[in-house]
Amino acid sequence: MSEKPILLCLGAVSFPDGDFAKLQDVAKVVTLPETCSREEFIKRCADPNDELSKIKVITRTFSSIKNTGRFDEEIAKALPSSVIAICHNGAGYDQIDVEFFNQRHIQVSNTPDVVSNATADTHVFLLLSALRNFSWGVREMLVTKNSKDAANKVPFGNDPDGKTVGILGLGGIGHQIVKRLQPFGFAKFIYYNRHKLPADKENGCEYVSFDELLKQSDIISINIPLNEHTRHTIDKAAFEKMKDRVVIVNTARGAVMDEAALVSALQSGKVKSAGLDVFEFEPLVKQELLDMPQVVCTPYLGTQCIETRQKMEELVYTNALEALTKGKVKTIVPEIANEEWFEKL
Repeated sequence: MSEKPILLCLGAVSFPDGDFAKLQDVAKVVTLPETCSREEFIKRCADPNDELSKIKVITRTFSSIKNTGRFDEEIAKALPSSVIAICHNGAGYDQIDVEFFNQRHIQVSNTPDVVSNATADTHVFLLLSALRNFSWGVREMLVTKNSKDAANKVPFGNDPDGKTVGILGLGGIGHQIVKRLQPFGFAKFIYYNRHKLPADKENGCEYVSFDELLKQSDIISINIPLNEHTRHTIDKAAFEKMKDRVVIVNTARGAVMDEAALVSALQSGKVKSAGLDVFEFEPLVKQELLDMPQVVCTPYLGTQCIETRQKMEELVYTNALEALTKGKVKTIVPEIANEEWFEKL
């Protein structure tokens, strides 16, 4: 009987039942010790006597970066020729430089749709909290221990009536955010994508240019991926084009916004308030953001719920199982989806 192919599992497994158990039936699952460094990982991949030199599929989590570092050009070149797929746990995959794995015909998959509902719920919580100054009220009550005194110290918030929401990135998460916000009575929803969507995919939103979105929006909802083209999409120049007293909400990636420019805009009052689940230099968070009562922060809780995390892991292991048994992942990232080599698999 032939040996089972090797699957390298990078990062902890929270829900080991289901598809993960199936993986163990068709593959030899190996892990890295907690103390493993990037240098050791690369060295082991090159050692023909090490089982890492025979990896066929890799599953990875965000936290596994502490062992391997970014999946960049160096890692792409270091992986053995036996690797056919990297199955990433997360909708965003900015820790992976896809182009270098594409060059080696190594598939990269992510978990795009299963995160949409939980992330949208988090986004709406942050948006309403920032709009109404709810977080400010909580801060004051923790200090005063008196609800009336706390309320008197909190500035009036705003209600949704008459407000325009600008959706920067009307993808899966953006659609779910709009769906949740529509019953609250906002006056208008506008959006900007690189390309206008077909009318039946716009979900009642109006397509505008990026500059018009900045100019018209009372609330800006950020839902774009982080890559070389989107880093600091919201910068000092962008803030200057916005309405005075605009509300900013970001549950995408911290670095799509220039955090120093955000702090300045909050301090000047250009930005009324902000709701943030992501930060440019995470895990570190700027003290200015933590100190400002008009900022509501959550520590990367967008998908921090049992049901969603379980679905994410199940999709990762489905991708790995499909790669191991059929040679092709289920949810390939867009950069590879139309590549001729992938279509031929």
